[in-house]
Amino acid sequence: MVRSGTLILNAAARLLLPLQLLFSLFLLLRGHDEPGGGFIAGLVAAGAFALYLFACGRRALNEMLKVSPRDLIAMGLLLGVLSTLPAWWVGEPFFTAQWWTVPIIDFKASTPLIFDVGVYLVVVGSVLTAITALVKTDQEDDER
Repeated sequence: MVRSGTLILNAAARLLLPLQLLFSLFLLLRGHDEPGGGFIAGLVAAGAFALYLFACGRRALNEMLKVSPRDLIAMGLLLGVLSTLPAWWVGEPFFTAQWWTVPIIDFKASTPLIFDVGVYLVVVGSVLTAITALVKTDQEDDER
């Protein structure tokens, strides 16, 4: 694997990536009750992946993600649209929140959470698409 950054940056990226992703998950899950949510959680996750990109390179990021950032955008948009449908199915107005309790783990699932996960995926995909495009352009300029 070709390394792009310094030894310190590589070590920091490998240590911080799981912590940042865990914090982004925390922000995502608490967002519908308190400050946080899909947007800020997506930015934190995208920051984690950007740090990994700068430390290890674009190829290493692609191998780790195993999915294109553009596919993340599409999945996020799909989840956002799907989160509107349960209200229509029960005859309530568009975008009315629906809640379900999962009894085994005492977890309350909801359409706002589904929507927030969609926003999360769109933000991560959008930021990574932009950053990888900039890195690719910069590498092409360096090769000239």
